[in-house]
Amino acid sequence: MASKVEVKNLLEAGVHFGHLTRKWNPNMAPYIYMERNGIHVINLYKTVAKLDEANEALKKIAASGRKILFVATKKQAKDIVAEKVSNTNMPYITERWPGGMLTNFVTIRKAVKKMASIDRMKKDGTFNTLSKKERLQVNRLRAKLEKNLGSISEMTRLPGAIFIVDTMREHIAVKEAQKLNIPIFAMVDTNSDPRPIDYIIPSNDDAGKSIEAIMTSVTEAVAEGLAERKADKADKQPEKEAPKAKAAPAPKAEKAEKVAPVAEQKEAPKKEEAVKVEADDLTKIEGVGPKAAEAMIAAGIATFADLSKAEADNIKTILTEASPRLAHLEPASWPKQAQMAADGKWDELKEWQDNTKGGVEDSEE
Repeated sequence: MASKVEVKNLLEAGVHFGHLTRKWNPNMAPYIYMERNGIHVINLYKTVAKLDEANEALKKIAASGRKILFVATKKQAKDIVAEKVSNTNMPYITERWPGGMLTNFVTIRKAVKKMASIDRMKKDGTFNTLSKKERLQVNRLRAKLEKNLGSISEMTRLPGAIFIVDTMREHIAVKEAQKLNIPIFAMVDTNSDPRPIDYIIPSNDDAGKSIEAIMTSVTEAVAEGLAERKADKADKQPEKEAPKAKAAPAPKAEKAEKVAPVAEQKEAPKKEEAVKVEADDLTKIEGVGPKAAEAMIAAGIATFADLSKAEADNIKTILTEASPRLAHLEPASWPKQAQMAADGKWDELKEWQDNTKGGVEDSEE
């Protein structure tokens, strides 16, 4: 299990240093402890609490098999984020945020496929048939694509969450994630607006030591979620044959029950419902984050089958009542996705999610 971050460690890393008081954002007031020498000091006890909350949510997303996109293009954070995140095999952007990275993901994927096609040309010998000038141009294009998009070449669909260092600098990434209902995790300094962020980590986003301390904790939580997923897969493989053996005699039992009175037949479904205690991982549905999943489970929508039968208006009401922050979500396509998941059509679901933006279907013109 990942070691819990202590206030002492954050203090030594300088996580508590904020910006000049004249540059502050009033919305960060709840996370500011005091002002000293014209600089705001962040309350590290609140930082630890928020960091634990964010780590728990990131761990769940990683365990569900969804990708988490890390964004940090500022000089101090580039190398730290690239080093920490590459160990977890998660995508990251450290050079420049390509406009439309999320909202125009299909076009970005074409650029990544172009990079793969150049690699194939080099393998099958087609590259050598080009003229010297063409080879030079292709190599330059390959180097440019590798620099900007090489780290996201394995990301075949929209991420399950996005983690940002410095929301002021990466404001375009924040807006794109908001538009597609992608949960946003971020290191938020005293000069930033925390309102668009779903999981705030109040901290110093300028110092290298501070960024490293937070990123170490976050990547450990992600690695732990991936380890849990791997362990669950290993456990499920031997158990696949057992349900088949138990399911075989079921039809005979049904024939015997036909003779039973009507009252006994009505009791049977109740027993079956009682067996279904474990909830499905609803975050596998595009557009459903950890908080939305918790709200639906609390309202009795715990499985893909339950969600497939629910009406979009009812889901919207549940989300709005659970938290005003969930009111912007559009659950119109969730029952459709849940039906595919309930039927075990995972390939079909993945293809559908790849062709849509944030689980929101475009209306036909």
